[in-house]
Amino acid sequence: MHTEVKHPLLQHRIAILRDVKTDCKLFRELVGEITRFLAFEALRDLPTEPVSVRTPMGEAAGAKIKGHVVVAPILRAGLGMLDSMLEILPYATAGVIGMKRNEETAEPIPYYLNLPKAWPDSYVVLVDPMLATGGSACDAIATLKKNGFSKITFLNVISCPEGIARVEREHPDVPVFTAAIDDRLNDHHYIVPGLGDAGDRLFGTL
Repeated sequence: MHTEVKHPLLQHRIAILRDVKTDCKLFRELVGEITRFLAFEALRDLPTEPVSVRTPMGEAAGAKIKGHVVVAPILRAGLGMLDSMLEILPYATAGVIGMKRNEETAEPIPYYLNLPKAWPDSYVVLVDPMLATGGSACDAIATLKKNGFSKITFLNVISCPEGIARVEREHPDVPVFTAAIDDRLNDHHYIVPGLGDAGDRLFGTL
């Protein structure tokens, strides 16, 4: 299942993000802002439990997040979304999944993994700005499942039909939230029109 999150304020930011003239600093800021939009939508059904708090005027019924939330960026570009996730989930823990792209086959090559312990009530938010072939996303989801995580949601900024289809085929239990679904992949497995290489634009390594 996938959801394309549409909102005028989000679409405005996506347009600036795509622009080849957008510099590294602004690009990072926009990725962070877009991440927060996606997170608010994706986490609207996060489990809660009731609490009671005392205000200056008396008792008030409230709710707090129930369970253990983990934010897991796919390195390196996913790091551009991590800080914003932890700003709105300051009680969350974080793990990282390192994958690099084989430029000949476009398949992911895992090179690093560091995850917190999985608990029965753990809920993972996997983040990566781009969903192109779907290889990195599917391998990352499979890695999370092998390490005991069963409740997983994937957030990304720009996607394409090929990547979405692969995730839904291999991991139909993982919802995908994206800010834009683009036309296609080109012959070099880049999203068209896309925004180029998200990692290079985030970290100034063009």
